Amino acid sequence: MARKPRFYAKGIPCHVVQRGNNRQACFYCDDDFGFYMQSLGEALKRYQVELHAFVLMTNHVHLLMTPQDSEGISRVMQSVGRDYVRYINSHYRRTGTLWEGRHKASLIDSEQYLLLCLRYIELNPVRALMVTHPGEYHWSSFQYHGDGKTIKSLTPHPLYLNLGTEAETRREAYKALFSHDITDEDMRELRQCLKHNYPLGGERFRAEIEHMLGVWLGRQGPGRPTKEY
Repeated sequence: MARKPRFYAKGIPCHVVQRGNNRQACFYCDDDFGFYMQSLGEALKRYQVELHAFVLMTNHVHLLMTPQDSEGISRVMQSVGRDYVRYINSHYRRTGTLWEGRHKASLIDSEQYLLLCLRYIELNPVRALMVTHPGEYHWSSFQYHGDGKTIKSLTPHPLYLNLGTEAETRREAYKALFSHDITDEDMRELRQCLKHNYPLGGERFRAEIEHMLGVWLGRQGPGRPTKEY
């Protein structure tokens, strides 16, 4: 069966997930996480892509990025993937595949879903029972959004900045969003779209993407509950 293509568009945020091969670990210590973030920062600058949110888990990564052209995200993922595999294989004297294969990618309707996507990404360590609060996990953009720590590679999205005129006000407003659970319906829709490389948004947003890219995306069926992405 042919693989469903991934779509990227200039100025449209995209939720990207890449997993370790067979869901095995791809990060083993803090130095590994640090190298990945350094490589990611360099690639973001080189290919003019903005990073709005991230979490690095032990066996996968979630990134929310906005490119300046339709090729930027693919180039970032190729560059980081190549550099990181070379680093891991050299550092741990291993060979073979590290990543599962093609990353998953879902364009995001900012007005409706961007803040939801930020929360979904930063709550990954909580859902994995690694911490009880997203602020307790170091390798996550919550360190910036909720705690105000500097992350060089991060570019705050305008919708985050609109949460308040002052930095402290924004952080408090953002943290307040975490007092509400993500609904099962939103969780299912987000995961289904990510699994199938499908835009997350309403019909108007999907029609705009189709017009912009000159493609027909098809329509998502109701489907069954999706495993976590």
